[in-house]
Amino acid sequence: MTTRPKTSDPVTPRVIADLRSDTVTTPTPEMRDAMAHAAVGDDVYGEDPSVNELQAEVARLCGMEAGLYMPSGTMTNQVAIALHTRRGEEVVCAEGSHIYEWELGMMAAFSGVVPRFVPAPLGVPAPEEVRAAVRHSVHQSPTGLISLENTHNKAGGTVIPLEVLAGIRAVADAEGLPLHLDGARVFNAAAALSVPLSEITRHFHTVSVCLSKGLGAPVGSVLVGRAEHMRQAHRYRKMMGGGMRQAGVLAAAALVALRGGPARLAGDHRRARVLAEALVNAGYDVNLAAVQTNIVYATIPDAAARSAAWARSGVLANALGPDSVRFVLHHQIGDEALEGALRVLTA
Repeated sequence: MTTRPKTSDPVTPRVIADLRSDTVTTPTPEMRDAMAHAAVGDDVYGEDPSVNELQAEVARLCGMEAGLYMPSGTMTNQVAIALHTRRGEEVVCAEGSHIYEWELGMMAAFSGVVPRFVPAPLGVPAPEEVRAAVRHSVHQSPTGLISLENTHNKAGGTVIPLEVLAGIRAVADAEGLPLHLDGARVFNAAAALSVPLSEITRHFHTVSVCLSKGLGAPVGSVLVGRAEHMRQAHRYRKMMGGGMRQAGVLAAAALVALRGGPARLAGDHRRARVLAEALVNAGYDVNLAAVQTNIVYATIPDAAARSAAWARSGVLANALGPDSVRFVLHHQIGDEALEGALRVLTA
């Protein structure tokens, strides 16, 4: 009998730093312990004590009446759009908004609405541009909602100043429109502005707060707003398949992230600035004015090939276009890991 020669398994390079996103973090030992000992119940019936505690705590931090836990920020955003709009209406949003770019046309598929974009230099739309985008004419699709994103992912993790938020809320009030916040990284915005979370969220009728990005929870986002809205949101969550039953095992880890994560964000922001400046010094094009939180976009020719070469050396980053690479700092990238990454990225 002839035996085939053995072949060695392919060698997987050691990962020095995973900078693809702040969603790649793994649960900490404290989170795993909380998950193992979580009190649980059927959340679809509203009977999971850990989920109820999480919802109440996020709502309190945001200055809102109530919250609803969901599997993802896409779901919380799309439930909010469904709450506030009617079919055939428009959603005014900043150019490059996540609700359009990365949520797979769900506002049209589920709610029957379409976006109307406003210019947003560095992710910040001017109140007068928002006002000009509002439509009430019988000859055009009426505006049903204004939605903002803070921080603005595609603009580079940029922060909307508080005075701009106040100005856009004034527009919403004058036009009789609800205002929603995609707060996927709103804790990063609060850290950058050195203000309590509620100083940002108080301007909105509903807020989507992601727990699995900057804060490092394994799963989930919370939609907060009026209690009446959250009762309606429960139905939309169920329609989308978001009833997770004994979700307390996830909520318990999210509570750990919620209570410990915000204090770490300033370190992520500092390391992002170090990375950005090192890339500039290595000859890459980075708009340093856009590096305000934990995200760095660099203009790099042949981005896919370059990011693949870095991956072979143990540094992971996302090529998001032919000449664009995104790097995201998070709490599991410390100073030592960043130094190792810089040796690869700037070689």
